[in-house]
Amino acid sequence: MEPTGGDQVTTAKPKKRHALSTRLWHWANAASIIILFMSGLNISNAHRRLYWGNDGFAPEDAWLEVPRFPGWATIPDHYNLAAARDWHIVFALVFAFGLLAFMIASLINGHMKRDIFARAKEWSPANIWTDIREHLKLNFEHGEGKYNILQKIAYAGVILILIPLMIVTGMVMSPGMEAAWPWMTDLFGGRQSARSLHFIAAWLLCGFLVLHLVLVLLAGPIHQIRDMIFGGKE
Repeated sequence: MEPTGGDQVTTAKPKKRHALSTRLWHWANAASIIILFMSGLNISNAHRRLYWGNDGFAPEDAWLEVPRFPGWATIPDHYNLAAARDWHIVFALVFAFGLLAFMIASLINGHMKRDIFARAKEWSPANIWTDIREHLKLNFEHGEGKYNILQKIAYAGVILILIPLMIVTGMVMSPGMEAAWPWMTDLFGGRQSARSLHFIAAWLLCGFLVLHLVLVLLAGPIHQIRDMIFGGKE
């Protein structure tokens, strides 16, 4: 039926589930994390003991000795500390400035407030328990909004705590940064403490990445990947 008289027809453009800034950051961040982790394993092979405080290198002072990682898990695929550091520094810059750009865009477009920050009512034990039960049933599309409370906790923890911790502890380990801002080293209780925290945060981030991939596979990888490339529809 054709509109007549004063009738007006308006068609609203469907809203994207994932903003362009989120999609660009997602893929750049994923590549950065993988390259940083693999080059970091190569760097770890140079000295496999971890310490707390400022002192280190004596075997009896170490709290952990990590295994030597094989070539297939490292960048480059053979032991080369100089090359591994080059890879690590370049993609650390992508990692850090990518997070900064994402945070600015998310504050401007409301993504952080709307989708990542949990509201007070979502923190109720009943809501969290319901969320756990639904996850165990492999039902990931429950609850109001784009993400449920467990997803918000995980994403906020990674974006606001884990990734910034990786960036700052990496800066603390840089001799140039340590010379310019010695208070940052003191903030973490010493350079070796920052190195240990950097190592722990890296493996926590790796664990999150593995869990994220498993959940994507369980929730339907084709749909999830397509939405993260083209945006999807809310």
